[in-house]
Amino acid sequence: MKLSDFDFALPEDLIATRPARPRSSARLLLARGEEIADRHVGDLVTILRPGDRLVLNDTRVLPARLTGTRRRKTAQGMVEARVEVTLMHPTPQGGWRAMAKPLRKLRAGEEIVFSETLQAEVIGKSDENVTLAFGLSGAEFDAALAQAGAMPLPPYIAARRPADEQDRVDYQTVWAARPGAVAAPTASLHFDTPLLKALAARGVQFSHVTLHVGAGTFLPVKVDDVSQHKMHAEWGEVGAQAAAEINATRAGGGRVIPVGTTALRLIESAAAPDGTLPPWRGETDIFITPGYHFRVTDGLMTNFHLPRSTLMMLVSALMGQGRIRRIYAHAIDQRYRFFSYGDASLLIP
Repeated sequence: MKLSDFDFALPEDLIATRPARPRSSARLLLARGEEIADRHVGDLVTILRPGDRLVLNDTRVLPARLTGTRRRKTAQGMVEARVEVTLMHPTPQGGWRAMAKPLRKLRAGEEIVFSETLQAEVIGKSDENVTLAFGLSGAEFDAALAQAGAMPLPPYIAARRPADEQDRVDYQTVWAARPGAVAAPTASLHFDTPLLKALAARGVQFSHVTLHVGAGTFLPVKVDDVSQHKMHAEWGEVGAQAAAEINATRAGGGRVIPVGTTALRLIESAAAPDGTLPPWRGETDIFITPGYHFRVTDGLMTNFHLPRSTLMMLVSALMGQGRIRRIYAHAIDQRYRFFSYGDASLLIP
């Protein structure tokens, strides 16, 4: 498979920079078998069946985008320069791996000042990122980061407007619980409390899992032969309760429908070959492309993805490449809003 197999032309004015309000008023493209129907997220109450189980990612997005001042001692005195940093993930040694601009000018041993309470030392550097050591940890670090950081909006939004205070609400799910993500599980942003209550009354059930979405989700595929692409690893956990609930749903004939590609990738990483799901914890770099055999997933609620992305490959694996091309052509023709703050689809093979 070639990267060009997953390309399509998207009008730029279909890229959403703000979400629908209320959340559940966003449009929903229902692709069920050969059917394509134009609905709204609130219609999930009638689309889903009693006994269906939605798998929800309960990660919480960190305000991981930081702007600071690099300080370097020279023979002429202290030299300062602006630095932009996006935290990626913590290291086992207690530091943070981060993307930085301008990366090439940073040197080990330099200090970066983000605020009066948040500073970091550059303790390592590679061709792609830096490793930072902060002087704070635990609750003190969380508080300083909340004060100094901004929500890490994807590049296609950040290029059009800066993150603001409203994004601290909009770019977080209503059930976010476990801090650690630097990107939101965006299909989940369409759910609000009234919709969750209505789905529960319908007999739809929920299980919470955790996948801390990393900044690698924003990185483009750079190889033409997609089999040569290497995914960035992300940490996740399927607890014993969630595993038991999902297994019970499958045994009872219900459908297991992850909300978002992050939840899907996690449960597919954890599932045994026969589709049973044990408790699981660790890092996953699963790369799902056409030809993949899904073990536990019966459907997927997801937003509309970037051309030539690994997520286009994933939905193509679920629905078939020709079918996805028709679904996306319909979405563009009907002017659905794309990407993180855009509309949703419910894909049922």
